[in-house]
Amino acid sequence: MNMRRYGRVFREFFRACLVEELEYRSEFFGNFIASFFGIAIALLTVHIFFYQTDRLGGWTYGEVLVLLGVFNTLRGWIDFALRPNMPRLLEHVRRGTLDYILTKPVDSMFYVSFRHLVFWRLIDVALGIGVIGYGLYVERYVPSAADVLMFFVLMTASLLLIYSLWMMLMTTSFWVVRIDDLSFIFDSFFDTARFPGSMYRGAVRFVITYVLPAVLITNTPALALLGKWSMVAVLAALAVAMLFLWASRRFWRFALRFYTGAGG
Repeated sequence: MNMRRYGRVFREFFRACLVEELEYRSEFFGNFIASFFGIAIALLTVHIFFYQTDRLGGWTYGEVLVLLGVFNTLRGWIDFALRPNMPRLLEHVRRGTLDYILTKPVDSMFYVSFRHLVFWRLIDVALGIGVIGYGLYVERYVPSAADVLMFFVLMTASLLLIYSLWMMLMTTSFWVVRIDDLSFIFDSFFDTARFPGSMYRGAVRFVITYVLPAVLITNTPALALLGKWSMVAVLAALAVAMLFLWASRRFWRFALRFYTGAGG
């Protein structure tokens, strides 16, 4: 894909969705209160855990707060760009309206992934960054420039991995169009990433580490910001993210062969 061209297309999506949301500005305050309440409950839950222990899966209170902040930041980006689009793919396949998208002079996978944006969900990104800052303050750790750089690299890898996994899951709608909430499966998987991977045991830990790498998505960026990173781990995370992105692209192209359109 021509990156400059698709950058312009995304800016048009961005502009159109922003104009649409500005028509409902009165909802912003209510959405902000809801997001603030959600993060407050998450912080309270972590605090309750640490009434009983001084470590959770080997992580201190401050480190878990950083992890929670990373989780909330990633969730904010997901709800901003991915959640408004992924469930729509199921409807496009079911109703045959994917025909309309396939005729457009733009890559269909790109279009179904980023056409709709929900701007108020960026509140969660801001709140997540605030929790990260609070966690670092509690931990009394000041990240170096290298820590911050590795954090951004790993956050990018995490977003690519999240996108790829969810895209592959939703692409199965070409065959299982009667499943109404594939997104619930993704949410269940992603929720495991809000806690340290080391607190899980047995088969669950193996799956979320090596099969569906939820641990990599949040734990690795959090550890990077805490100065606990290695170049090998960073390169491995990037390699895994690019591998899943390539696989999601191939799976999308394969699935399109089975799409019969509105005419059946």
